[in-house]
Amino acid sequence: MILFLAKVLNIGDMIKIVFTLLVTGILAVSGVKSQVPTTWRGTGSAGIYPESGLLKTWPASGPEIIWHFDELGEGFSSPVFANGKIYLSATEGNVGYIYSLTQDGKLDWKATYGEEWIENYPGSRSTPSVAGDMLYIYSGKGVITCMNTTNGKINWTKDVMKDLSGQNITWGVTETLVIDGNKLFVTPGGEINNIVALNRLNGQLIWSSKGVGEKPAYCTPLLVKLPARKLLVTMTEKHIIGVDAETGVLLWSHEQTNQWAVHANTPVFYDNGLFCFSGYGQGGVKLDLNPDGSQVTKAWFSKKFDSRIGGAVVVDGYIYGSGDNTRDWQCTDWKTGEQKYASQAIAKGNIIYADGMLFCYSEKGELALAPATPLGFNIAGKCKVELGSAQHWAHLVINNGRLFVRHGKSLIAYKIK
Repeated sequence: MILFLAKVLNIGDMIKIVFTLLVTGILAVSGVKSQVPTTWRGTGSAGIYPESGLLKTWPASGPEIIWHFDELGEGFSSPVFANGKIYLSATEGNVGYIYSLTQDGKLDWKATYGEEWIENYPGSRSTPSVAGDMLYIYSGKGVITCMNTTNGKINWTKDVMKDLSGQNITWGVTETLVIDGNKLFVTPGGEINNIVALNRLNGQLIWSSKGVGEKPAYCTPLLVKLPARKLLVTMTEKHIIGVDAETGVLLWSHEQTNQWAVHANTPVFYDNGLFCFSGYGQGGVKLDLNPDGSQVTKAWFSKKFDSRIGGAVVVDGYIYGSGDNTRDWQCTDWKTGEQKYASQAIAKGNIIYADGMLFCYSEKGELALAPATPLGFNIAGKCKVELGSAQHWAHLVINNGRLFVRHGKSLIAYKIK
């Protein structure tokens, strides 16, 4: 190979190519940890997973269980995959732990990150975020902890309530931390540091935004990368807000209220628009962004699409998800807001998408598979999640041909390929 290169290239080009090949080989062998951060609900927080060759129907008993780990504490976080490991948060007593599991469901290590929420619906709330060899977890008490992914050793902590004048809320703050480069975004709430960017390497403040001065609302922000800027979109007590992710400058806000100030769904970005939706009968609004993201215009509003905590996916111009007060599984046209179907084939719950199929997990423990088509909610597979404990609230995750279900103390890996 080197002799061939020497014949067709000059010596300078040959040296560059050989050096590149050597460095690539060294990095591959050494297993350098990727600095690309994990994200809540997959790439772009869209709930869409880039898997292929998945089953289009399931046996009557449901997909095969490959393995299950039943020694977690209580919690509602989903698993996250990084560095060849699986990371989850959970609570034992009033103490929060991060669990590192191997790909075949064996415990690698477990380490505490401090006190967790036990006042109501006890258990960890937030899914860990990982970048390289650093893991970040936000407790229901409002403390950010940065840990080493190899052994759980704590690098630094930041008490958002004490250090940033944050405001906790009725059921404990519930926000998966968003990472962009060396920035770590979090929503303390309040009139001073409503939304902040921290240096993820040491926890120091980079910028602070007053937002509109409201309490947080259980919402994991959405990072939107536009040609002109990076836009951070989240929902606080009574508003949807957009801030410049580089500076923290508030660009716009749009009123969105409901009975309990709960806006737990991450907004969805598609075709230069945003869909922001809330439960308790509130519904969802589609906002069109101008080219640089500095303004929004209301396109339409649907009171029917009122998912409380289940998320949504947009596939080929249609929004899929379940309602809260309406209790229907729904399909809505992205452009017009017209509802294409409504079904109560299973109870309301959360949803993700992969390879042409919707994967649904209801609050009654029903696991269902259905094609993503506006023609109807036609179930192609269904089973009951029998393992685990407490509420069926954790969002589904797909990784390497496996569907992962977290139900309280259990993590279950199903074979779907």
